[in-house]
Amino acid sequence: MVVYLVPIGRGRFELYSEPPDEPSHAHARDGFLRRQLRRVAVRWHDTVHAARTAEPGRRGRLARWRDALVRRLAESVAEQRTLWALRHGSSATTIYPADLEAVRAQAIVTRSLARARRYHLRWLVVDALLFMASGLLVLVPGPNLIAYYFAFRLVGHYLSWRGARQAMDRTTWSQRPEPALAALASLAELPRDLRASRVDAIAATLKLPRLTAFFDRAAVPAA
Repeated sequence: MVVYLVPIGRGRFELYSEPPDEPSHAHARDGFLRRQLRRVAVRWHDTVHAARTAEPGRRGRLARWRDALVRRLAESVAEQRTLWALRHGSSATTIYPADLEAVRAQAIVTRSLARARRYHLRWLVVDALLFMASGLLVLVPGPNLIAYYFAFRLVGHYLSWRGARQAMDRTTWSQRPEPALAALASLAELPRDLRASRVDAIAATLKLPRLTAFFDRAAVPAA
């Protein structure tokens, strides 16, 4: 697996990759938990597709609100996709800005993973409690959107925690410098409209079609 160390501001970096987001096929040897997670992934993929392709003029207010929430949650999924993908690999390559030393770049990756492991474990516990509490709303007519929301968060934090743990404890890392990422660092402090074409060009060079959207969300200032 390839993980990019993307500069998003002065001394600030984020881990980034573009693994496929299509749900994978089930296997006969999958355990109960994995089958349930796969089922949730398939259902979520279908929900996001429906929200992105819906025609607003033909939807009621509640449906439009739900679609907007789903699209926003889908953006948060994009930010966790790297950690999710790291659950499966035993080796990974860090592609880092060429103006950094390899040792420093990998130290940044290690700190980021350690921080992510603590963060997602904490929220995994919190969201598990909130999900159980949301079950009290089962008596309310209609779909339990609050329970769905916390179920989504619970699964997301669990997968992210597992990915960070795998990457720290079991993954063998190598490093490779990338001049295009060094060029990206100088754009983080520019307003979005001034940097847009250059960020697009860097994303095209790296063959990362989602990089521009990620950089716009993460880099500061974005106005």
